[in-house]
Amino acid sequence: MELNNQLKALADKIEQLKDQIETEESTKHAFVLPFINLLGYDSFNPTEVVPEFTADVGLKKGEKVDYAIFHDEEPVMIIECKNWKEDLNLHNSQLARYFHVTHTRFALLTNGIEYRFYMDLEETNIMDEKPFLEFDITNLKENVIHEISKFHKSNFDIDKIVNNASSLKYTKEIKKLINGELQEPSYNFVRLFAGQVYSGRLTERIMEEFTELVKRAFNQTISERVSDRLNSALNKEVEKQQEEEFEEEEEISKIVTTEEELEAFRVVVAILRRKVSKDRIFHRDTQSYFGVLLDDNNRKPICRLHLDGNKKYISLFDQHKNTQREQIQAIDDIYEYEEQLLQTIDYYEQE
Repeated sequence: MELNNQLKALADKIEQLKDQIETEESTKHAFVLPFINLLGYDSFNPTEVVPEFTADVGLKKGEKVDYAIFHDEEPVMIIECKNWKEDLNLHNSQLARYFHVTHTRFALLTNGIEYRFYMDLEETNIMDEKPFLEFDITNLKENVIHEISKFHKSNFDIDKIVNNASSLKYTKEIKKLINGELQEPSYNFVRLFAGQVYSGRLTERIMEEFTELVKRAFNQTISERVSDRLNSALNKEVEKQQEEEFEEEEEISKIVTTEEELEAFRVVVAILRRKVSKDRIFHRDTQSYFGVLLDDNNRKPICRLHLDGNKKYISLFDQHKNTQREQIQAIDDIYEYEEQLLQTIDYYEQE
């Protein structure tokens, strides 16, 4: 939960500041270093985060990658940063060269908003063309936050990340294919379904018809599944609300309004009728007191009566709704507080 909140705070900061960030260096300091820090690494500790990490390629000397993260004194991830306005697709090859010579397990390409994590799943020490984890930090989903948490210093386990990376990568690619087919079904995709439900020859005209039918059927199926889930969630919410209402009714049923309390209410009404109509005076009984309200409004309490114990009390209210509790011996003693009760009505009428 803490990482979730930290990521959200960073996303909010990015939305506020990005229009003021003009350079790559500013992007690093404002967006990327905070991300490294929330992963539990100290960007000021050169044994954990090394800036300008050497990545010489062949005869080409002086090549450096922006950051290298060390874990157990070994470089485990290199990070190449770009200005937040830049297209990351233009920089994959540069990061691939650095990955090959630094022999780290992970490479991260980012512009502070988009993050792309790479590995060498397909060929050892050769960075894959496609990332196994990719996200926009300003639009994170819960499952992605879970994957980010695996890179936190306290959770970091290379073997676990590697074992899961292949599944992540191919699941992501399959989801892209599915989304593409839903938007514009391919010939083979349509043929897969048309061939199973249509017994005639799949001519060009028939395939055109089935392209629209397949697209419509998939969209309807998704809509129905979403609707079913929403209805299921709503039904659970209704059941929960009914249970809460039942529990509330049980609580209310424990409250017994006594004849003594009703008699006291009639005394209060008799006093207040000098100022307001009796139709505006209401009572509400609770487990701890019997309340009298103006206009049946909780924000307009007139008095509270405590008559269930050995000693009886009336609580009165001043213009700031501060209470003053007075002991009474009998119901008729309420008449002694006529002035205060009428004054309370004046407070509300003046408002």
